[in-house]
Amino acid sequence: MDLSQAIRDKARELLETGAVKCVIGYETGTDGINARPAFIYEAAEVDRLIFDETCGHNLATYLLHHRAENIAVVVKPCDSRAINLLHGEHQIERDKVYIIGVVCPGVVGRQWGVKGRQLLPACQACTDRNPVVYDYLVGEPVAEGAPAPAPPLPEVEDLERMPPEERCQFWRREFERCIRCYACRQACPGCQCTECFVERLEPEWVGIRIDAPQNWMWHTIRAFHLAGRCIECQACRRACPVDIRLDLLNHKLAWEVAQLFNFRPGMTAEALFPLATFVRDEKLGVGEWASS
Repeated sequence: MDLSQAIRDKARELLETGAVKCVIGYETGTDGINARPAFIYEAAEVDRLIFDETCGHNLATYLLHHRAENIAVVVKPCDSRAINLLHGEHQIERDKVYIIGVVCPGVVGRQWGVKGRQLLPACQACTDRNPVVYDYLVGEPVAEGAPAPAPPLPEVEDLERMPPEERCQFWRREFERCIRCYACRQACPGCQCTECFVERLEPEWVGIRIDAPQNWMWHTIRAFHLAGRCIECQACRRACPVDIRLDLLNHKLAWEVAQLFNFRPGMTAEALFPLATFVRDEKLGVGEWASS
């Protein structure tokens, strides 16, 4: 099946019938190689739409800027989990969003390797090939086993084997390169706050200085805010202009939440987030924490 043509046909139908005001999808970027987000408002423009291995952007993020409109959006499996996240947190109205789900073989990174462009680490370890929610599916569904969290990334395991001092130095070197552009925040579907904590003046949680301690605080707090909510699409790392390994930090927390609570965010819109839900009989008690 030609995925691009199938998306164009459905987009044309939705726009011509007036079912949606805009279709958010992918088009070829100005470099002629990488895809970029496309906003299609007229049926005559649908031929711009494509889908291939360079379609890495998580388009669910753009729904936050079109809340009042009926919108169609093209989503990969991880993006569909982001839509469930947004719906579950009451950030979007499901009946205003038409989801064009695409069976995904994985997307490539921006860098070229010896054998060409390699799949992103998240895609290499991903166990999801079919969207978890959609109104129209493009592509043949892939047989999958029971949903399961991706195994720990080898690089995360390498970090955990480091002595604490060496691990601390690794993250210090990463965070020292941060220029505080907040591209990671802007690309993340989980960062939805009306006012980000880094921009609050009263109380001031993090200063605006670009230095290692302030950068460390910014990335640590953001990571904890996303614990149990990050769908590991790696939009943050792809958006980072200095390639900070935010994926390692987020993957570690996602893995811990999966092991402690048997929970993967975004699998359904009705799921209760474990770190935002009080349960009288927790899986781990105080004594178990104390002895671990």
